[in-house]
Amino acid sequence: MKVAVPVENKSLEAPVCPSFGRTPFYALIDTESEACEFVDNAAAASQGGAGIKAAQSLVDSGIAALITCRCGKNAAQVLNAAGVKMYKAQDGSVKDNIVAFKDRRLSLLAEIHSGFHNHGGGKE
Repeated sequence: MKVAVPVENKSLEAPVCPSFGRTPFYALIDTESEACEFVDNAAAASQGGAGIKAAQSLVDSGIAALITCRCGKNAAQVLNAAGVKMYKAQDGSVKDNIVAFKDRRLSLLAEIHSGFHNHGGGKE
């Protein structure tokens, strides 16, 4: 299964980034082979709609699950429409969260916020 996790730097030892749509990178991890790829989040520099763009990019990459601290409603709609399950990140590293995910210790992300509109400083 391919799982995405937002990270601030390209390391499995890094903590999960608290921002979904504006994280600098995503770790894409295959939970069966344990292969990991770090991809740039091109949506981070968007004037608006970063979460939606990031979510669509991850859907296009073929993820089945997302481990994140929080997610906005518009991004969540994109992920839900694609059948991507969202899980609440725990304190600790990306690696710790992947282990918790594999051990079924992460809960589904229940709280979806309204979004941080105009976070990029531009006008919509």
